[in-house]
Amino acid sequence: MVSVQTLTVKVGGDDYRLRALRDRLEEADPLFGVLWPASQALAERLATYPVAGKRILEVGCGLALPSLVLKKRGADITATDHHPLAEEFLNLNLEMNGLPKLPFKRADWTDADLGRFDLIIGADILYEPDHPAQLAAFLERHAAPGAQIVIADPGRRQLSRFRKLMAAQGRRCTETRFPPRGRLLTFA
Repeated sequence: MVSVQTLTVKVGGDDYRLRALRDRLEEADPLFGVLWPASQALAERLATYPVAGKRILEVGCGLALPSLVLKKRGADITATDHHPLAEEFLNLNLEMNGLPKLPFKRADWTDADLGRFDLIIGADILYEPDHPAQLAAFLERHAAPGAQIVIADPGRRQLSRFRKLMAAQGRRCTETRFPPRGRLLTFA
């Protein structure tokens, strides 16, 4: 059993309680179970993002703070992650915040077929060299016509390659920044 802690984070004026790993190095995957700044930046952006009538997918949800924010707003959100503990943490975090369950799919970007979505979001998900190509292909398969994609990245070196792959799909990108080196990218 891994040791956990409860964090409280303010997003859009609301407090959210999150179950997180106490020591990220205790888990075999040291990237799971942590509240990353990119996730907080994405959640803050989504606190006011237009979501009415949209089918939404969060890729690589981890602790799922953006999904919690959207669920609290009444959005139709599905969360995905490949980590075996992601669904358990998602359900605990929904329960701690008094939110109903939301659909979760354990998904690998290379073979998942989840349907089409109007908005696809993700935070700090480009950390491996093969992720830009895998994510770009995954997004192309799952983005409905006219879909928007919002990715929060802390400044990882794979971001440049990912942007080029998205441009090759004909997607325009707008960008805002968050500290210290992060970028919030919206692809249309």
